[in-house]
Amino acid sequence: MSCASESHAYVIFGATGNLAMAKLLPALYQLHSLGHLAPDVRILGCGRTPYAQDSWRAEVEKHLQTADAAQLDSFLQRIDYLAGNLEDAAFYQALDAWMGSSVCGNNVIFYLSVSPEFYVPITIRLAQAGLLVERTGWRRMVIEKPFGHDQQSARDLQHELNTRLDEEQIYRIDHYVGKESVQNLLVLRFANMILEPLWNRHYIDHVQITHAETIGLDGRANYYDRHGGATRDMIQSHLLQVLALLAMEPPVSLEAESLRDEKVKVLRSIRPLGQPQLASHAVRAQYAGYQQEAGVAAGSHTETYAALKLYVDNWRWRDVPFYLRTGKRLKERRSMVAVRFREPPMQLFQGSGASAVHPNWLLIGIQPDDVVQMEISAKVPGQETRTRQISMDASVGNPGERKADAYEDLLMDVIQGDRSLFLRYDEVKAAWNVVDPVMRGWADDERPPLQYPVGSWGPKAADQIFGQADREWRQTLSCNDKPESKL
Repeated sequence: MSCASESHAYVIFGATGNLAMAKLLPALYQLHSLGHLAPDVRILGCGRTPYAQDSWRAEVEKHLQTADAAQLDSFLQRIDYLAGNLEDAAFYQALDAWMGSSVCGNNVIFYLSVSPEFYVPITIRLAQAGLLVERTGWRRMVIEKPFGHDQQSARDLQHELNTRLDEEQIYRIDHYVGKESVQNLLVLRFANMILEPLWNRHYIDHVQITHAETIGLDGRANYYDRHGGATRDMIQSHLLQVLALLAMEPPVSLEAESLRDEKVKVLRSIRPLGQPQLASHAVRAQYAGYQQEAGVAAGSHTETYAALKLYVDNWRWRDVPFYLRTGKRLKERRSMVAVRFREPPMQLFQGSGASAVHPNWLLIGIQPDDVVQMEISAKVPGQETRTRQISMDASVGNPGERKADAYEDLLMDVIQGDRSLFLRYDEVKAAWNVVDPVMRGWADDERPPLQYPVGSWGPKAADQIFGQADREWRQTLSCNDKPESKL
């Protein structure tokens, strides 16, 4: 990652919120301390809460974990604060004045770290003030997910943005895609010839993509219950992006448009789930006690757990199921990809009445374990022919090697104008094409969601989504709990 040579300003709307304080400002500080920001880069926090400059900098300092007093002081000198009503024209006049007084005001990044209902009003006000026009520099807008809460709202939002911005100015950020372990999926797929001949329906039995959380609503009850839910919050964006990276064909190059073209092809190839398929291909549930949470509507059907069985109808993946699941208040915090390979066509080592050899797995840890593992069968030492699974493990990072936060990479990409890891609108549209029929089907179902105990792996009904006895959810990266097979 090189230093950003161009002067620019970062304008963060919603700077006093949790995302800005916990992720954006610490990521910008890291880029500053590593020398990746040009010397005259300025950072402006915008919000409703009134702060004097010194008190604002003191507030930011509380959220920066660093022992380097000199680096901290030089970073704090970069940042300013502008208070006001984000829907008031006078605020944008003050913003224009700040940009005019800054040496880097020609190149500006507007980061909308606000609730989705403010995306359009802020964009309109910026356009009315003439702050989105690219005269002698560039203007870029970063929009956090969700991009709409269904296909129609996403289309409406896109129309409003396109009225005032060119597509090249819009950066739809998905921090999950910025994770090192998710980016590593591209390298695993296309830099290792050992995998490519096996990466198809002839050798892969199925693929599981899991994102499990131990936390609950984490202060987001009003938004999550009304506009979120596990499917919209995680599957529509994060997990479908992982599926696309796993299933995509080799791109012509690593340029942004080539990568995104191939991802869109995958998303468009996903077989729609109509009402008849929902019962066997989709499961929704709530953790016990969800409806007693403050801010949750009485009788809410919002799911905190969702599992889908999807098929990618193309030449490579025809009839290979992809199982996606996510949930809150589960047993462990874990994100992983589990690829199960088909069994050999003939079990030479299976004797009469003996149990079968375990299948091979490729396991990719995303969080908290950033590892790649391959599970194969091997003989247990001794006279009897007994097998057990052994694991070939590889940690992605070396000991002592610093692992960048996803926002560091993504913010730097915005500065450099690299849109490879940002979503194009047709990606968003194709993802909503997958999720919308599921949400409509559940909305038409008056039965309440299933319940699952806090601290479990979700509802038992999710096991039935596989449809056959020899498949089950992969809960761990470890193979030590698998029994030996006597042959």
